[in-house]
Amino acid sequence: MNSLSNIGNLMLLYLDEIDPGEGTKAPDFLIKASAHLLNQKGGRNWIPVIVKETGKDKYQVIANSFIYAIAEAAGLERVWCIISDGSDETVEVTKILAGEEMPKINLSKASRDEIMSALEYLVKQPGSVLTGVKPAIATNRIDEAPRQYWKTLEPIVNLKCGITKGKKLDALNQVFYLTPQPMPDTTHETSILKTMSTAELKAIAKKRGIAGISKMKKDDLVAVLSKS
Repeated sequence: MNSLSNIGNLMLLYLDEIDPGEGTKAPDFLIKASAHLLNQKGGRNWIPVIVKETGKDKYQVIANSFIYAIAEAAGLERVWCIISDGSDETVEVTKILAGEEMPKINLSKASRDEIMSALEYLVKQPGSVLTGVKPAIATNRIDEAPRQYWKTLEPIVNLKCGITKGKKLDALNQVFYLTPQPMPDTTHETSILKTMSTAELKAIAKKRGIAGISKMKKDDLVAVLSKS
């Protein structure tokens, strides 16, 4: 559907040919005040809207939605746009570059500096639920943990770094995601075993031929597996 000859081009498109897509969450005041200024200063959007083609002479906004909203409020007939290829990858990157989505880092593989930067960002946000968390301490403990095997962020709670269950832990989802590696059945490391569920521990214990596992609790399983 996309015209390869148009991808990457700066084009002056009719506003009524463009679907606003998800739109902007910007306050109505900012849109109207900016539209008034735009009309006073020549009526040209020097920052283009990023769109993808959806059909013949049909487009949809994928980024810079605020600019589109201003152009619409200003009553512009046409608006300057850059045509993207419309792929999911392009949409994601473009929204992040436009400041409309939060970038995330892979905690399974992140460097210590990346973890520190992400935690400092969250702690410094106005009204942050992580106020009181010391990024340096939390970073050291997360960096040293077997995070390559984590399936969720819940093991962070056990690191005793000031991040507890609930809102504090949920806040980390703003900046982190995980791509866990398969847990090795042969591991004896207590720090790794503690990150696993009781069902996972029992499965490993069964493979190792350990008897009486049906009555064992998580701590018992960890103790046995760390020695077997």
